[in-house]
Amino acid sequence: MDWTEQKIKTADFKELHTHTFLLPNAWDAASAKVFEQCGFKAVGTTSAGIAAAHGYTDRSMPFDTMLAAVREIVQAVSIPVTVDMEDGYGSTPEEVANSVRQVIESGAVGINLEDSKMNPRDGLYDISEQQKKIAAIRQSINRLGIPVFMNARTDPYWIRKGTPADMLEETLKRTKAYREAGADGVFVPGVTDIAAIRILRKEIGGPVNLLAGAGMPSLQELQSLGIERISTGSGPFRAVISMLHRIGGEMLEHRSFERMTSNVLTYDDLLQI
Repeated sequence: MDWTEQKIKTADFKELHTHTFLLPNAWDAASAKVFEQCGFKAVGTTSAGIAAAHGYTDRSMPFDTMLAAVREIVQAVSIPVTVDMEDGYGSTPEEVANSVRQVIESGAVGINLEDSKMNPRDGLYDISEQQKKIAAIRQSINRLGIPVFMNARTDPYWIRKGTPADMLEETLKRTKAYREAGADGVFVPGVTDIAAIRILRKEIGGPVNLLAGAGMPSLQELQSLGIERISTGSGPFRAVISMLHRIGGEMLEHRSFERMTSNVLTYDDLLQI
């Protein structure tokens, strides 16, 4: 991909954040292509899905493995691709910025950077530390001349520490700081309470990204509140793996191939993906 094409895709991706859109998260080239064929205008990656597909637990996947998967996904689709960078694949702001630069040079148009530490039991990074990472990333990608969309993920609701009021207060404090440091938008996974979401939308200046899942308000409600982006995270990957478990169980326990053969793509259809 040349820089001109990537700049166009980046602009298209930013434009999606002017209204509510759904962002599915892929784990390989085939899943990304299926999402594109469904009609989605962009695709994200799921670090948990990529890790599991390569035999790793989430947060233990080597950077080179993730980067290779990103390259395959970018090359497989014509729509913009944004990448889950976990906590940045680096121990310093400079190392994180270098990892992000490599992802952008692979053809991605955006990234997620989360403030959970690699061991979730260790809690969240200090706000000032996370701000330094975001600022370093912004400075690095600005030199590339590509208006990359940087999504700052904050995890008070994900790690469920404190009361609902505590989580809301901490989320607002962190999202404000990350936006000031250079993030284009913020990602708040784990929040499901409609009242809290309404406050977040009112107080956060830029685009807000939420995670689809059980207990979430309906898409119509989120759209009416002005939530710009709704991601699927590892949900589709987990659904596919769950189906494989059911197929395997049915074959072994019931000596049946019904789940594997009923209402599925034919071999010829598979070749068209």
